[in-house]
Amino acid sequence: MTRSSTAGAHEDDGALALSGPARPGERSRERTAMSRAQRLGAVLDLLAETGQVEVEDIVTTLNVSAATARRDLDALASQQMLTRTRGGAIGQSVAYDLPLRYKHDQHAEQKMRIAQAASALVPRGAVVGLSGGTTSTAIATALASRSDLLEPSPYPNLTVVTNAINIAAQLVIRPQIKIVVTGGVVHSRSYELVGPYTDAVLEKITMDVAFIAVDAIDPVIGPTVHDEGEASVNSLMARRATRAVFVADSSKMGRTAFATVTGPTSLTTLITDTGITDEQRAAFIERGYEIIVV
Repeated sequence: MTRSSTAGAHEDDGALALSGPARPGERSRERTAMSRAQRLGAVLDLLAETGQVEVEDIVTTLNVSAATARRDLDALASQQMLTRTRGGAIGQSVAYDLPLRYKHDQHAEQKMRIAQAASALVPRGAVVGLSGGTTSTAIATALASRSDLLEPSPYPNLTVVTNAINIAAQLVIRPQIKIVVTGGVVHSRSYELVGPYTDAVLEKITMDVAFIAVDAIDPVIGPTVHDEGEASVNSLMARRATRAVFVADSSKMGRTAFATVTGPTSLTTLITDTGITDEQRAAFIERGYEIIVV
């Protein structure tokens, strides 16, 4: 069992502008498919493993120049996400949870496929719960693009209940989709509302299906996230739905984070991508999960 180091998920690359242009000799060394957001996220992943990272570690692992590695560390330090040291950086004293805007590009293709599979489970007229996270945000995008949900109607073609303010803002422009936003205190890293006001709304409603994005999921421990407040909200949303569907790309399989998400004892589904191993899949099925692989 491996402990997950970052949250699985919430798009503002411009907030981390690098401090200067790369020197001419650097560009040939940095030809990589990684976007800036992916690279900065990978730096934080390295830092989260041991609490410290050296420039040479970044150079070797990410195949970038030392100058780029230093600029990335400086950029992250300016966001107070690490503390610079001579030759590297150390982690802040706070728990590590990668902000949503830096997770946007991680495993994007897999999340898109998961989102399409999730959307296929939603009939017109349903009441759908969406937790926060990049995978849930991808599901919102998939739902918003469905032609049957955008047809004129005197009644909502879909009702979405969410505690994620970014998802609410994304869907509010769709007049045929009714948006219910929970109250609560917003987490700036994930855009999720948590706390007793959130619970008060969720306890008074029911949903046909709830899609719960998690940071890690293990067949024995179950789904987990980094923040206990978000875990509480996710658990309640799952229990208030007729069907709870956990969504997680395969990088989160067999891993654990800090706080457990509890769902219903039956009708629990997991949607993931083809990166899941046969052994992992069998272990989840043995524990009663319905597995959808896309």
